[in-house]
Amino acid sequence: MAEYNAEKIKVLKGLEAVRLRPGMFIGDTNVRGLHHLVYELVDNSIDEVMAGYCKQVVVIIHNDGSVSVEDDGRGIPTGMHAEGKSGVEIVLTTLHAGGKFDSDTYKVSGGLHGVGASCVNALSKSLVVTVKQNGKSYVQKFEYGKPVKPLEVSGETKETGTKITFLPDDKIFETTEYKFEILKSRLQELAFLNSGLKIILIDERTEKKLEFCYNGGLKSFIEFLNTGKNVLHNEIITLSKDSMVKIEIAMQYHDGYQENIYSFVNNINTIEHGTHYTGFATALTRLINNYNKDKKLADVSLTGNDTKEGLTAIISVKVPEPQFEGQTKSKLGNSEIKGIVDSFVFEFLTNYFEENPKTAKIIVQNCVNSARAREAARKARELTKRKGLLGSTSLPGKLSDCQEKDPAKCEIFIVEGDSAGGTVKQARTRENQAVLPVFGKILNVEKARVDKVLKSDKLAMLISALGCSIGEEFDVSKLRYHRIILMGDSDVDGSHITTLNLTFFFRYLKPLIEKGYLYIALPPLYQIKKGNKIRYAINDNEKEVILKEMGNDKIGIQRYKGLGEMNAEQLWDTTINPETRHLKQVTIEDAVEADRIFSILMGEEVPPRKEFIMTHAKTVKNLDV
Repeated sequence: MAEYNAEKIKVLKGLEAVRLRPGMFIGDTNVRGLHHLVYELVDNSIDEVMAGYCKQVVVIIHNDGSVSVEDDGRGIPTGMHAEGKSGVEIVLTTLHAGGKFDSDTYKVSGGLHGVGASCVNALSKSLVVTVKQNGKSYVQKFEYGKPVKPLEVSGETKETGTKITFLPDDKIFETTEYKFEILKSRLQELAFLNSGLKIILIDERTEKKLEFCYNGGLKSFIEFLNTGKNVLHNEIITLSKDSMVKIEIAMQYHDGYQENIYSFVNNINTIEHGTHYTGFATALTRLINNYNKDKKLADVSLTGNDTKEGLTAIISVKVPEPQFEGQTKSKLGNSEIKGIVDSFVFEFLTNYFEENPKTAKIIVQNCVNSARAREAARKARELTKRKGLLGSTSLPGKLSDCQEKDPAKCEIFIVEGDSAGGTVKQARTRENQAVLPVFGKILNVEKARVDKVLKSDKLAMLISALGCSIGEEFDVSKLRYHRIILMGDSDVDGSHITTLNLTFFFRYLKPLIEKGYLYIALPPLYQIKKGNKIRYAINDNEKEVILKEMGNDKIGIQRYKGLGEMNAEQLWDTTINPETRHLKQVTIEDAVEADRIFSILMGEEVPPRKEFIMTHAKTVKNLDV
């Protein structure tokens, strides 16, 4: 046994801890963590916006993979600190250092721990900061978190602000390629949350440029979110209160069946909600139940799920001293915020309902319909249990299960069609690979309530096979497979079936996507044969590469239309064998944009879908006709 003494205790100085354990500070070192670096810097600029000193933020993705974030705020202090370094160097090299700890500098702030800018510096190969302040322009360069030389004057200027350009360290991050669409979604979100703020996103790699500026604020945000949805009332209800805790809420109901409520604290997206969300939801349920009872509209008791069905809402609060759970700030913990939001929302909506009885009646009737559908779903659930479809011990007859019982080691192929399913059963490894063939297209759940979902034999069979149920009875600990693989044909019908499956998982089993359990199999489009040598390509680009490697003489190319064209051995080699197959993991980088796209593509409204198709038609590849 190795000796454990005082010499074994290591003290990490400066930014060493960040470089050694980056996941503690930015979540991970993959795509999410990479983009989180940009968010940390942008959040600092947004703090200047909330303080009233910044009107524009510019984000640029450069050709060399570096990113710049520039604002026209006050600029990081350039004067000498008591530590013997400039304020700029202190902020960029010292954990828990910044103006966020001084309530006179920032009344409210998204960056609370003083680690954002210093984390970015620590995880970058190089970083250059330019500060415009007091009539001068200052510049300082860093490498791997350490200053190359002290802050120096680089010129004169009448402008103010901060610009930071950084190049992420490819030895730390699994990928260093920034995705335009991911940054676009977050920056657009911030523009909605800060009425009148202009945010510019430029991608030098593709010469793309977008500008976001919404004078309508949260109202514009709701209009954007409800694109493709059939709204139940034209007016977007807006609530605002400006005091020690600033509250802004916008809400509108549509005829869909999903809750779409997004909550923010100091412009930070609290994806796990928290006390501000709880206060809103509690007040809404109490109010609608009271209104229904007073007006004697229906003899039902409404739950929180009933009052939130079909609701799109934004809850944005500005809190002087928010208490978040963890550095990633996914959940608000301040207990006092619940009561503040609850009382304000209840009082405001009580008056609104009395002054707008027509809208109030539409909203309450929608909630009543939800309650009745919930009761119908309960009966449907009991019926399916009696049939053995949702029982914890009963599995669907079409399921060919695996022998392994540890979910972490198990995977299930959801296969399109009985024929392909039979071939997959022959090819799979019975020890840990299960197969469930599903013939034809499943129900489009974007247009169906949970009671119809449970009455669908195909979906009930799928729910039963997974074991974790849906809705109120959902329990991720009962999931029987930690790798769920959607396997469809490489044609239009196969893509449509995959889209229907993705809609079901997004709307009813979203936690499985968030935990990384859902995958899409990528069967080959081509078999390329030369003599006895056979290779496979999953797309045209890969096909061209293989053709160049094999030479163009005497080559046979077969284009697969479906899984059924491959025998068991070919399916194993190309799509099932973990050593050689191609899988695409399904992730939700931006829940707001994902919800909007599902509503457009799978919802009732045709015009938004037509506009989407016309906009993106030129970029479509491999469309079978």
